[in-house]
Amino acid sequence: MKKIEDYVRTIPDFPEPGIMFRDVTSVMQDAEGFHLAIDELQKKLAGVEFDVVVGAESRGFLFGAPLAYNLGKPFVPVRKKGKLPCETIEATYALEYGTATIEIHKDAIKPGQRVVLIDDLIATGGTIEAAAGLVEQLGGKVVKILFLMELAGLRGRERLSAYDVESVIVYPGK
Repeated sequence: MKKIEDYVRTIPDFPEPGIMFRDVTSVMQDAEGFHLAIDELQKKLAGVEFDVVVGAESRGFLFGAPLAYNLGKPFVPVRKKGKLPCETIEATYALEYGTATIEIHKDAIKPGQRVVLIDDLIATGGTIEAAAGLVEQLGGKVVKILFLMELAGLRGRERLSAYDVESVIVYPGK
């Protein structure tokens, strides 16, 4: 029986020399791999009480939406600035070279709702930290943060130390 790691394609020296790029598209391109990824994420929610799944653009959508569907929960997208049609709140966070801004609809999370945040990968943790801040600004409580993959060498988990964080796969490097 294959493990989820068996479906992840590693591309050396992308986008620059010395980087081992972990490609999640190879997981989704294989029906068994994609099914296994959703199942493994879902196992990490056993016993967690929550009301809504929030996914970060864009690959958080790809894993969060089917997970929400399987569990009979609503799904809320956190998107890049300018992509949501209704009134939003936003958060700007630092990238390696510059900044990025994400948004969520003002009415997406109700005060007191328990939220699970999902993304495909944690590197430095900036995107999910910003998303968690948006959820909390709307009165929600982040009860779990899930990733399919974690690049432990970038120490993003430390940035999210206030939260319950789990990853299906943990790679030691960057």
